[in-house]
Amino acid sequence: MVPQKSKLLLLSIGCQLGKIGVFPTDMEGGHSSELAEKPMTTISRHCFGDDSEESPFSISIIENMKEDYGLFVWPCSIVLAEYVWQQRLRFSGASVIELGAGTSLPGLVAAKVGANVTLTDASDRTEVLDNMKKVMGLTWGVWDASIFSLHPKVILGADVLYDTTAFDDLFATVTFLLQNSPGSVFITTYHNRSGHHLISFLMAKWGLKCLKLLDVFSFMPSDKASGLSGNIQLTEIVLNNVQP
Repeated sequence: MVPQKSKLLLLSIGCQLGKIGVFPTDMEGGHSSELAEKPMTTISRHCFGDDSEESPFSISIIENMKEDYGLFVWPCSIVLAEYVWQQRLRFSGASVIELGAGTSLPGLVAAKVGANVTLTDASDRTEVLDNMKKVMGLTWGVWDASIFSLHPKVILGADVLYDTTAFDDLFATVTFLLQNSPGSVFITTYHNRSGHHLISFLMAKWGLKCLKLLDVFSFMPSDKASGLSGNIQLTEIVLNNVQP
């Protein structure tokens, strides 16, 4: 059992040398000396751009599979973060919400390229929420006061389509946010599992349509694509009454 003191991870964003770092701190603000001792804890580094591109940077994230599956960078998150980087001009200056953010890699990339980002995850997942900086508890299908103040231009969600019992609540929340901000779009990456037909059904039920559907290997750099497995897709979803 990991002591409560060392469970709390606060997100620190430092832009020196073009890097964003995510570092562990204890509850008194100091760096944790227990990181190396905690089992199943690693630091992953994710690079975006190269020397031939403007302002390349990297993001380092602490991952801990033992604590919560939301504290691990899953492949869909890597794919969505890369898509945000490639579409960075589109995200610059935009209001962005990431649903089920977990380690928040796509949201961090969006923030780095100039978006105004709000990270959200389920209100009862305290370890995950503690791992974020600008954060809001948002449970899908629950209508509390905070959701009514959100007007995103872009909604991000990496691998949020994994639990079929939560699909209806997810699409209810996405639909509300799209209606609350005309012209907005939901961009999500997911493994094409057996729930694909259910996704199509729920999109129709909630008045949504697919604006774009991409196989991730069509845009992922070869060095990143080589580390992926499974049938991962990226889709952009809008209200059905929105013209392409």
